[in-house]
Amino acid sequence: MTQQDIHFDEILNRYRSDPFHYVDIRAIHAGQIRYLLEEGAAVEGQTGEWKHIPGTGLYQITRERNTKLVTSQTNGTISGLRKELDGEFVEAGEHLLTIRHPLKKKEIIESILQEVLIIFSAPERARYYFSLDIQSRIDQKGARSVFVQPEDEIITMSLMKRDTPVYYKGEAGIIHSVYFKPGDSVDQGAPLIGVCPKSKLPLIQKIITRVKAEWE
Repeated sequence: MTQQDIHFDEILNRYRSDPFHYVDIRAIHAGQIRYLLEEGAAVEGQTGEWKHIPGTGLYQITRERNTKLVTSQTNGTISGLRKELDGEFVEAGEHLLTIRHPLKKKEIIESILQEVLIIFSAPERARYYFSLDIQSRIDQKGARSVFVQPEDEIITMSLMKRDTPVYYKGEAGIIHSVYFKPGDSVDQGAPLIGVCPKSKLPLIQKIITRVKAEWE
């Protein structure tokens, strides 16, 4: 058994034992908190064709008589609700609760892939586009036909009406996964693309096949 197989089995076993994603919810700014639900409550994320229907209300926060409602962006159940903060003043960024989101088959595959692919992340919060050459190749044959190597100009970062080329840093390989839509605003540190070295392609296919076969 190879080291890749051992690592692969460890990853699969971890998701079998805990097939959830844990979303920490924090105070959006300083203010007085009032919870709208209890520990263990089920919540839903945004719905509707354009995601125009808000999710379940999580909490209200009041500052200078201005009250804002914060809703869930995902489905799941509430855990780790810090009930002692109900009615109290908290600082921005204070952890309030966690949503335990059950992972679907597609989400499990994507989560595992982000562990084994080479992830190239956004250097700053900005809008991102593929470079003209990369976009042209994607349009012709798809992202997985595009081979990139270190120092290739692969993406353009648009910030404050200035466009800056972004150069790839990482091991050479194909663009296996794309995590952004060109023109959308992406947070700093969020993944932009996942690159797969040619030597790992059999492992990637093995992951996808096994998860599709073993998860409902």
